[in-house]
Amino acid sequence: MSRETDEVREAIAGELRLMDPSVRSSRSLARQLLDPDFVEVGASGRRWTYDEMLAALPELDGAPESGPRYEPSDFTGAVLAPGLVHLTYETTREGNRARRSSLWRKQGAGARWQMYYHQATPVPPDSV
Repeated sequence: MSRETDEVREAIAGELRLMDPSVRSSRSLARQLLDPDFVEVGASGRRWTYDEMLAALPELDGAPESGPRYEPSDFTGAVLAPGLVHLTYETTREGNRARRSSLWRKQGAGARWQMYYHQATPVPPDSV
């Protein structure tokens, strides 16, 4: 197994943790996975900062334990530079699809992988 594969797998594991309702509803757990310089452009087109996302995440889609969850598929990843991984994948939630792209970075020895950037693009129902 290559180092690149390990890095991509670690980023995918972080991405999956961020979809877990127990993480989405816990600011302290989410904080561990989001880089302090985090920015997101959501499927709605809204731009989210680190502080805005941490404040809103417990109320956003996919957070309630009993509610509908994101179903991810087709993960692909590439190491862009040491400590920087780009992931792409697709999610479905209640029949709505989105294509997603995120950057994960790890800064320094002993650091953990954190999401630095995320973007979601809605997929129209009739698209392949």
